[in-house]
Amino acid sequence: MSEHILFFVFAVVCEIIGTLGGFGSSVIFVPVAGFFFPRPLVLSLTSILHIFSNISKIALFWKHINLRLLLLYGIPSLLFTIGGALLADQADDRAANTLLGIFLVLFSLFFLLFPSIILPDNKTNAITSGSIAGFAAGFLGTGGAIRGVSLAAFNLQKDIFVGTSAAIDFGVDLSRFIIYTEQGFMANADWIYVLSLFAASWIGTWLGKKLLNKLSQDTFKKTVLTLILLTGIVLLIRVATGYSAV
Repeated sequence: MSEHILFFVFAVVCEIIGTLGGFGSSVIFVPVAGFFFPRPLVLSLTSILHIFSNISKIALFWKHINLRLLLLYGIPSLLFTIGGALLADQADDRAANTLLGIFLVLFSLFFLLFPSIILPDNKTNAITSGSIAGFAAGFLGTGGAIRGVSLAAFNLQKDIFVGTSAAIDFGVDLSRFIIYTEQGFMANADWIYVLSLFAASWIGTWLGKKLLNKLSQDTFKKTVLTLILLTGIVLLIRVATGYSAV
């Protein structure tokens, strides 16, 4: 029972951080959950958490969703997620996490050091970054950090950032959950964790929104990039120590 309670608290904290960052909880949830569960189960639980959390974010931020960016970014993201999820069981964890960690550290540091630089809000950038984030979500289990970096570079207002990111992520996570389930990733799973994720998603999102209202736009952007930087560092430390769930 204590293990289930610890998991619930962990999921709530991830949801609060994910809501503040606007890129979803997977960037924190995946590397940490990997210390406790095998990779296939981590991927499945992450997609379930995101489905629940995105529903709650859409309910709370639906007025702020940027429909143009949702279509330009979301459609290629969804398509590439499917491709990545189909290849997920062939992933070399060490190489994939190393590349992702280096990417997150370098890009977050770049935008932290040069805050005046923004990514032009055009079709090419939206489609390209959406495709990369989608493939990473399906293949690695976490594409939110990549989406966070690119959407932060678009310099969106914080409510638009969170609402649009959640709307994009919903289709991404629903599609990969279906594929993961068909591949047997949820076999022998303890379903009490699923119930914990449902409760954690709503509680964490609600608390995150309360904290988000207290942040200025500049502080919000720095918070997003700092959380992504820390996530990249965690991933690289995990690879360096060779730690994995059994």
